[in-house]
Amino acid sequence: MASNRGPVSFSRGDDGRLSIRRGGGGVVSGLSSVASQEDLLWVCAALSDADRAAARLAPGGMLGLDGGAGGSAVRMLDIPAATFNRAYNTVANSVLWFVHHMLYDTPNQPQFGIAFRRDWQAYRDYNMAFARALADAGTGTGTGIDTGTDVRAVIQDYHLTLAPRMLAELRPGIRIAHFSHTPWAPVEYYRLLPDAVAAEVLDGILGADHAGFLCARWADAFADCCERVLGATVDAAGRRVSHRGHVTGIGVHPLGVDGPALVGRAAEQDVESRMAALAEVVGDRKLIVRVDRTELSKNIVRGLAAYRELLLTRPEWRGKVMLLALAYPSRHDLPEYREYAASVQRLAGAIDDEFGSPDWTPIVLSADDDYPRSLAGYRLADVLLVNPVRDGMNLVAKEGPIVSGRGCALVLSREAGAADELGEHALLVNPFDVSGTAAALHQALIMSDAERARRCRSLAAAGSAVPPAAWFADQLAALDGGG
Repeated sequence: MASNRGPVSFSRGDDGRLSIRRGGGGVVSGLSSVASQEDLLWVCAALSDADRAAARLAPGGMLGLDGGAGGSAVRMLDIPAATFNRAYNTVANSVLWFVHHMLYDTPNQPQFGIAFRRDWQAYRDYNMAFARALADAGTGTGTGIDTGTDVRAVIQDYHLTLAPRMLAELRPGIRIAHFSHTPWAPVEYYRLLPDAVAAEVLDGILGADHAGFLCARWADAFADCCERVLGATVDAAGRRVSHRGHVTGIGVHPLGVDGPALVGRAAEQDVESRMAALAEVVGDRKLIVRVDRTELSKNIVRGLAAYRELLLTRPEWRGKVMLLALAYPSRHDLPEYREYAASVQRLAGAIDDEFGSPDWTPIVLSADDDYPRSLAGYRLADVLLVNPVRDGMNLVAKEGPIVSGRGCALVLSREAGAADELGEHALLVNPFDVSGTAAALHQALIMSDAERARRCRSLAAAGSAVPPAAWFADQLAALDGGG
């Protein structure tokens, strides 16, 4: 398996020693629970100076057959820092992420000039480093693993779109899957990319035998791009794309939550203590909760604006409702993200100034990364607000109802992949319609306890229907089945 982030990361203490901990990020969280169930080598990039130091100390970057990864072996790639930064920050996060989430201010951005050509070459080099590592793993070279004859490579996400084709050319015969955890842009927006780059990304993924997506909308958009940008032959009914004499199966694999594990974690003492503190602040008021990274696509500012409009147009809620907004840091090395985080802070402060009183704070905003507090918020929520402008899936929408203690109502953006599974039981909104979102919040707040509980049970069942182990097994079955 290959992903940018790995199951472990390192830090250096004051004494200069390296210490290991579990890696972060949504992809790692989804995959870590399945790592020990496969004879698995997990290939990842060194993300920090401490990671690079650990990779250099380990022969070939091999961290051993445990390495904190649930029993899987880990190979951490020491990619030069400049190459990594251009590939990860400048291309993956500032171009491909922006395209697939449709985030560009198009009158001004993007601009693809000579600097981008340099950055794109770094992205190629980064992908080739992974392809070579996977090719080595396919023969057991330097891994200490007996690969046998049944070798499969499962490559994750938009950071590694070129690696499937590169690997197929380096080691013919390895079965390859690629999975996209993001949305896929419609062809008209996808064509913002330079023509050659747009074609190279598609061709890269089509080097795989199976390409997976979180919902049918993203799979269909990918197939449309293959047909209209590459001129590939698409069998829409069979979800197969033929290109350069090779057939790639297209699969839809929604990712859910391990319900029992999440419920168990939410019952631990650190969550209970945060619940008690939060309940004291909320009192007998209704509680709206949102949990996000401070990421442009999460639409936090419009969500706050909708809450402001609720208080403005429905004055009966003043003093009787609170919004808990847990907005965790994300990509602060990119200037757009730093400004966005600042705008969230400014608007939250303005709402408190406009409506707050000595005995009521309309918004509790926290930027501290505190997972137990998120679980406490889920358990106390009357309403869960999830309104991204675009999201591959969004596991918050699934996690909240599973651990809810009150039977929360879900206000959900129709542009989240999760809407395909949860929309029947949620209140769906257009994420750009602030007034519509405010109206949905009001509807959720006045919903009867019985109706909220009924919807919440259905949401929890849908959200836990495909836990990570089943999601991963489904992809392997599709890969082994040739489609």
